[in-house]
Amino acid sequence: MLKTRIVTALVLFCAFLSALFYLPPLGWLVFATLVAAVAAWEWGALMALAGASRVALAGGLALICLSLAALDPTALGLDAGFADAGWRLGRWFYVPSAAFWLLAVPLWLRRRWPLPKSAPGVAIGLLVILPTWLALVQLRQAGALALIAIMAVVWLADIAAYFFGRALGRHKLAPAISPGKTWEGAAGGALAVIVYGLALAPRLPGVLSENFLLLLLVLIVLTAISVMGDLFESLLKRLAGLKDSSNILPGHGGVLDRIDSLTSTLPLVALVWLITAP
Repeated sequence: MLKTRIVTALVLFCAFLSALFYLPPLGWLVFATLVAAVAAWEWGALMALAGASRVALAGGLALICLSLAALDPTALGLDAGFADAGWRLGRWFYVPSAAFWLLAVPLWLRRRWPLPKSAPGVAIGLLVILPTWLALVQLRQAGALALIAIMAVVWLADIAAYFFGRALGRHKLAPAISPGKTWEGAAGGALAVIVYGLALAPRLPGVLSENFLLLLLVLIVLTAISVMGDLFESLLKRLAGLKDSSNILPGHGGVLDRIDSLTSTLPLVALVWLITAP
């Protein structure tokens, strides 16, 4: 099992880096759309939909993504002029996403609501997946290395939380949802992200590099919603009676299992980036 997990991780990482560094903008958009479509197919499992309905959900989301690219290619970096057009499109996705993760999800986790199996469940899936897709596409305009540095916030928070939790964990964070997570682990993840963010501060947009308190607040919020993204998907899987969102990635489960924390963090990062970029 460990060997399978390692091999899958290496293949995924190589595929991601190859797509990120070598695909042209349209190719990267198609790659991100495929990832989003698989995530939508897995979301159908969380809603307990039948096979055909899950395929329709994936196809519908892919159609939305490609339609947005056709209607506003400039806002997706396919044409010149992204700096002016990116916010025009992004605000309609990132502001509702931020409100969902910062206001609705904490209450959802507290009440442990089941995911609706009708139109509201589809709408929530779109609210989770579409902004993540758009952020993947738009943040590449900041550069491939910049996108990796952004995603590293989530990876670092997860790794640090694991080791701090193993070493110091005594108080469960959400025992009914994810018994392995502890407050000590979450604090360790936040500490690692803060150190990482401060090290990158000189390369951040002006307002963040010049305002220590604002940068500190952004880093703490990013860590918190990263944890919430993980807990939210864990809750939905638990309520749906699933161990993983799918078995499409041997040893790792599904795409949603790999990007659960990114669905909450990437849209917020894209929102901050578009607001603060010169």
